[in-house]
Amino acid sequence: MRLRLTSNILTAFFLAAAILFPATTQAQAVPQRGIFVSVIEKQTVLASRKAMDDLIAFSRQAGITTCFLQVYRANQAWFPTRTGDTSPYQAALKAVGEDPLALFIRKAHAAGIEVHAWVNLMSLSKNVHAPILKKYGRGILTRNLAPKRSLKDYQIDGQYFLEPGDLRVRDQLEVMVGELLGKYPQLDGIQFDYIRYPDINPTYGYTRMNLDRFRAATGINLIKEDSPAWKNWKRTQVTELLRLLAAKARTVHPGIHISTTGCMSYARAYHEAFQDWPSWVNDGLVEFVSVMTYPDNVPDFVKQLAEARAHAGDFTKINICVGAYKFIKAPGIFADQFRLCETSGARACLVFYYGNLLENPVLAQSLIRQP
Repeated sequence: MRLRLTSNILTAFFLAAAILFPATTQAQAVPQRGIFVSVIEKQTVLASRKAMDDLIAFSRQAGITTCFLQVYRANQAWFPTRTGDTSPYQAALKAVGEDPLALFIRKAHAAGIEVHAWVNLMSLSKNVHAPILKKYGRGILTRNLAPKRSLKDYQIDGQYFLEPGDLRVRDQLEVMVGELLGKYPQLDGIQFDYIRYPDINPTYGYTRMNLDRFRAATGINLIKEDSPAWKNWKRTQVTELLRLLAAKARTVHPGIHISTTGCMSYARAYHEAFQDWPSWVNDGLVEFVSVMTYPDNVPDFVKQLAEARAHAGDFTKINICVGAYKFIKAPGIFADQFRLCETSGARACLVFYYGNLLENPVLAQSLIRQP
């Protein structure tokens, strides 16, 4: 499939987008700009003062005002915690010479940039040595009904996923959030990512604790995969986990900005990942949601913008993530999608993620604002 659209087709889509997303007026503010910064980049930003300075300098040039900085992934932490593997934090501390996250927050704030801690919750990636897994065993991993003879049988899309309905998992994540925000009260926000069930062949949730809790709560002993009660239960487990973590965050750090990522399409989010992200934002559980709009072409991006708007309730509480990782070899499409986002009326347009801009500087150049 060709990634490039002809100029006539592209013009037609921008005309359609202009109808869907009217030009910004004084009553409709230009979306903010933000960027995701991952720990899986070639050079982890938190492990290098120069990398920190480079990111901040670029952000100022590009008008980026919020950095979503990954500090917890696969039960590994870039901050002190009792609940995860802190070897990444220790390595960064040694490389930088002082607490790397505290240093980055100071540098970013001096440049007028907010720092939101980006934490990946339910995925352990391929980390078979995760402390939480060693502590509680395979019973905390969500699963389907297929036989499980080895740990590898629990992999889903190449990852191990924790069970949202497991009270032990909730306890560990709540402790982690409290430690993070207690240690770094200067953080502006926290974004909960991977707060969902796996959505690859979404027949999961059959752990002993989750089944026991479901039966006790509903009185239903025979569980059928297509049962509305079972599906609603799983969706409720995800929301309850979020409610617990949001309450912890607000207790430790009153006034902090709390957000989540949200799957797209909406059908994927609601029926497969069991995320009800529109209710989260509309009920005030979170301040905003960053929806993962990652199609590899402009037409589908326009459709997902329209879909996000239709389900959001208040679109000014929705961030649109633009997947730079898909356009290393097609920076023009990235630029087109980002431009569409900025006329959409969304709360913010976010780059996912910074490392891709380093791979192809043309991607970064399209974001630089000229004086």
